[in-house]
Amino acid sequence: MKKGIHPDYHDIDVKMTDGTVVKMRSTWGKEGDQMSLDIDPSVHPAWTGGSSRLMDSGGRVSKFKNKYAGLGF
Repeated sequence: MKKGIHPDYHDIDVKMTDGTVVKMRSTWGKEGDQMSLDIDPSVHPAWTGGSSRLMDSGGRVSKFKNKYAGLGF
């Protein structure tokens, strides 16, 4: 690799939606920063084959269901 042209690759903490924290290497942020995810691969149907339910941390799914409850969604 050429020197001085690549971003710094360092350890960060990634906080999943269930509260667990995973240490990963990334170019995001600075050494020791924490990234919080709204949707993570451990619960998203795209990565679990639909076997898990999507955790609604922002309340958007509940808001949608309440708004359109009488329409059969």
